[in-house]
Amino acid sequence: MNGDGRERMTRRTFLQRAALGAVLLGAGSMAESARPSRRGTKVTYKALPRWRGFNLLEMFTTRSAGNWREDDFKWIRDWGFDFVRLPLCYTLWIKDDDVYKLDEAGLAKVDRAVEFGRTYGVHVNVSFHRGPGYSVNGERQEPWNLWKSKAAQDAFVFHWSTFATRYKGLPSSEVSFNLINEPASPVADMTRDEHKHVVKIATEAIHKIDPDRLVIADGVQWASEACPELADIPVAQSCRAYAPGWLTHFRAEWAGGNDRQPVPTWPGQGWDRAKLEEFYRPWAELKKQGIGVHCGEGGAYNKTPHAVFLAWFRDVMEILKGHGIGYALWNFRGSFGLLDSDRADVVYEDFHGHKLDRELLELLREF
Repeated sequence: MNGDGRERMTRRTFLQRAALGAVLLGAGSMAESARPSRRGTKVTYKALPRWRGFNLLEMFTTRSAGNWREDDFKWIRDWGFDFVRLPLCYTLWIKDDDVYKLDEAGLAKVDRAVEFGRTYGVHVNVSFHRGPGYSVNGERQEPWNLWKSKAAQDAFVFHWSTFATRYKGLPSSEVSFNLINEPASPVADMTRDEHKHVVKIATEAIHKIDPDRLVIADGVQWASEACPELADIPVAQSCRAYAPGWLTHFRAEWAGGNDRQPVPTWPGQGWDRAKLEEFYRPWAELKKQGIGVHCGEGGAYNKTPHAVFLAWFRDVMEILKGHGIGYALWNFRGSFGLLDSDRADVVYEDFHGHKLDRELLELLREF
């Protein structure tokens, strides 16, 4: 405990644990280990690689176990991809529902995923899917509003400062930070100015500890709208590939879907390739202005007809690639995923006991 009663994980403690093998899989610190790295690749918020990969959901909800699978990283690497995004829930590394009381066992689980990424040459994007004061996931009611409450913002900065300290020295070619998943629509609960303030204070806190750390901010309107107002903050931005929602979230219960919805087609309901081009135009403009852009999530729920999904997704992939924007499929395993998606209209290939969507894999590998 420090003087104000807040339990902090210091860099020294982390390196001691690393040396003992309690945190890392190999000897030495994360910053100093001899694992494969891409230190020669300079990555900044203005110069993002076109990373391609997947979201891994092992610490996604308040009920998650955090059991990352080494095979996931290996298969992702073997298939030619180089990126994973880790949507994280902060309650998994605190004790007694005290936002300042850290649980080392929970933090060590994130370390394990970072080390898997380093082992297999896969970039790891650490992302708060739930941060103090905000999440799009309604499973827990946060005690504050991140956008308006200084208490929430102080806690948010504390947690990002913890990760900045923890991974200081690892190059941004290996690890990046995504501040908060899908800030809501700019309405009464959050204005664009309030969103910018949170991005600014968190980025400043991270860079005070680790000046070279790549920070990525999601756009507003649940990451569907670019934020040119963030151009004076050293952050890249993240978009989504979920438009149009009636296609990507067809009959998704949590998104208000039901059996009365008409089966989607592509093109359909006023959407086509041209409208997709227009949807991504503001993100392309950011790129032209020298701001890095990555698509942190995208895909379609397993109720969307597979042929419709693939036709739409090919257009999305062509557009993103045309603008030099990388992507991360939501998800790797699960109802939007490459493995074990349980679609009724796919002939799956057995892959080490998993159901592999070979058509989707080959489409992704094209782009």
